[in-house]
This record gives sequence, structure tokens and C-alpha cells, in this order.
Amino acid sequence: MVRSKPAQCVVVALAATTLIALPADAATGYTPEGICGNGFGRVDDGTRAVVDGRGIVFGHVYLLYSARTGENCAVTIKTKYVGEPTWTGVSLARRGLDKRQDANYFTHYAGPVKAYAKGRCVAYQGVVTGLRAGDRFVSSTPRALGERTAWGNCG
Repeated sequence: MVRSKPAQCVVVALAATTLIALPADAATGYTPEGICGNGFGRVDDGTRAVVDGRGIVFGHVYLLYSARTGENCAVTIKTKYVGEPTWTGVSLARRGLDKRQDANYFTHYAGPVKAYAKGRCVAYQGVVTGLRAGDRFVSSTPRALGERTAWGNCG
């Protein structure tokens, strides 16, 4: 099959666009905006890689905000163990208030965890492990963490 130059350019452009997609989107088909819902957008300093001690990325944890509702939303999307139910979690802490979390044996992502935080600072954390239901956690169990422990996004 012979393709014209314009058709070849379109194919190359589409391939390049696919390669530039966010890692979480490419691995799972899920986006933090899609998980958190309408009106939520990513905040500055609201993405952290979930990495193990050797620097291997297991996923990403995201912080989003809705100006309409005053809520923050946190979600962890896996890029390792995708499709496998492994212990995965996300937490969202509000300064001076509670910490909310969602953790279980998830196949693609943990969350969304939402909390009203207008006028409050927040911190967030994501975890992805290789721990499967029925397994015991041992020191060699693969695990990764991504977090922002400093209070931020005070709005």
C-alpha cells in the first residue's frame, strides 16, 4: 500500500501525539479530571510521581480543585500493575481538619477523595504497591510513594 505524503504526515503526527500523552492516561485510559468529575482542574504543584526507592515510577498522584464547589480532589492512577488488583491508595489532608483516604486492592486507580477546603491548605499522598489480596506484606513487597507533605493550594 502506497500512502501520499499528507497521509504519512497525519500518521506521524498522530503517533507523536499519542507518545506525548500523560503517562497515567496512556497506561490506563483514565484521567484525573475524568475521575474527579466536571469542574475539577489540576492545580499548580498538583502532580507527583509515585516512585519506589530506586526511582521506578508506579503511578502518579494528582490534586485537583473545583472553584465552583470549593472542593479539592485527589486521585492516584497506576502505571505499574495496571489491571491487577494491588494495594493502591490516595489521601487528602486539610490543615487543621481531617485526612480523608481511599485505599484497597484496585486495578487502575484509587480515589477520588474529595474534601471542601476553601480557605484551607491541603497536602496529598499516593501509594502503589505490588501487594495482592491474600499476600502478606514483607520488606521485599514492591511499594512506591508520591506526596506533597508541605501545606499548599491554600484557597
